[in-house]
Amino acid sequence: MEGKPTLTQTPLRQLRAAAPPATPRPPANAHRAPSPARRGARLHRDQGRLPGLRVKYVFLVWLGIFVGSWMVYVHYSSYAELCRGRVCQVVICDQYRKGIISGSICQDLCNLHKVEWRTCLSSIPGQQVYSGLWQGKEVTIKCGIEEGLDPKARSDLAPRQELVLFDKPTRGTSIKEFREMTLSFLKATLGDLPSLPALVGQVLLMADFNKDSRVSLAEAKSVWALLQRNEFLLLLSLQEEHASRLLGSCGDLYVTEGVPHGSWHGAALPPLLHTLLPPALHSALQRWLGPAWPWRAKVAIGLLEFVEELFHGAYGTFYMCETTLANVGYTAQYDFRMADLQQVAPEAAVRRFLQGRRCEHSRDCTYGRDCRAPCDKLMRQCKDDLIQPNLAKVCELLRDYLLPGAPADLRQELGKQLRTCTTLSGLASQVEAHHSLVLSHLKTLLWKEISNTKYS
Repeated sequence: MEGKPTLTQTPLRQLRAAAPPATPRPPANAHRAPSPARRGARLHRDQGRLPGLRVKYVFLVWLGIFVGSWMVYVHYSSYAELCRGRVCQVVICDQYRKGIISGSICQDLCNLHKVEWRTCLSSIPGQQVYSGLWQGKEVTIKCGIEEGLDPKARSDLAPRQELVLFDKPTRGTSIKEFREMTLSFLKATLGDLPSLPALVGQVLLMADFNKDSRVSLAEAKSVWALLQRNEFLLLLSLQEEHASRLLGSCGDLYVTEGVPHGSWHGAALPPLLHTLLPPALHSALQRWLGPAWPWRAKVAIGLLEFVEELFHGAYGTFYMCETTLANVGYTAQYDFRMADLQQVAPEAAVRRFLQGRRCEHSRDCTYGRDCRAPCDKLMRQCKDDLIQPNLAKVCELLRDYLLPGAPADLRQELGKQLRTCTTLSGLASQVEAHHSLVLSHLKTLLWKEISNTKYS
């Protein structure tokens, strides 16, 4: 026992050397390998999620293909229905070669083929509208197709023989009789106005297409057919500064200056997108894609002057019966041009439509798209005065067209003036004085902002 050292006698250094090395303890936050059971549960959960994601993506791809195919089908089917310029040209040139009609561009259209048809712009089958090129200028070609013409007929077929076109005036009609016939037609269309004899003289002057100081039967038939086209009559009745200039005609086909620039690129969006886009995005698109605000102010002044002309025109009062931004255009210098006059109607035509018309609601008293009169529910007949005059409808357009991007010091006053304008009624007692005052204030406000600048 004596030679054996005790625990207390053993040096501390020797005890530490003899002790086995300590196993390092892992940090508290070290990653622990998942157990086999946990790994299996996670793999099963991921496998269950992947098929669901695949089904969702496959459905979205299928839906996109279906919608795209449907839109392509609708586009091409509507294009075939709306765009029949070839049929129109065949009918016109057939009548020209038979000597039935005449016109200043017939030779270029039918024999020399110098009128180039380009993009179809038609919105209804009965009124063919194309952009084109003639004599090196961008033009718009417009031609009517009668309902009797089969829309499914091939364009290379001859026109149907039973189709009666250009049947007035008849052979043996004197120039005096034709003058009286034209005057009667204009009275029925525009109303009995003292200025109509001057318009008749303008029609007869235009009928002499070859400038030989006489009107042939073919020329008379052609100008009579043109008068039946509402837009052509308006081109004669209104000043050229607000509508595209008439360049030539053949039968009831006529050519005007090229299509004016659209006032807002968003106006050409499909109706479905219009309903889906929020108002804030509409305004943003207008600011990004449209002209600068001062140019928009200049276009708006031209539009207001056009409204003034419709009310105080030389050939009576006219109503805008489809008031949309799509119909508002401008030239390269930002001078206002009405892009489409088809829905501008003479007051006499609107009153004739409303007179004695039976109704249950005001929507039964609607001429065109938005020329609406109130319904007298006691008498169940439409009244004569329209609910909204031209100026009120135009001011509704201008609120969306002018207020976004307007100068800060002008926005409040401009908004106030436009709100006042939109509340105007179509009552005859208010139209003359009140409307003229509101219109004058608006024009003055806008001119003051852009006068003495490059925009004026």
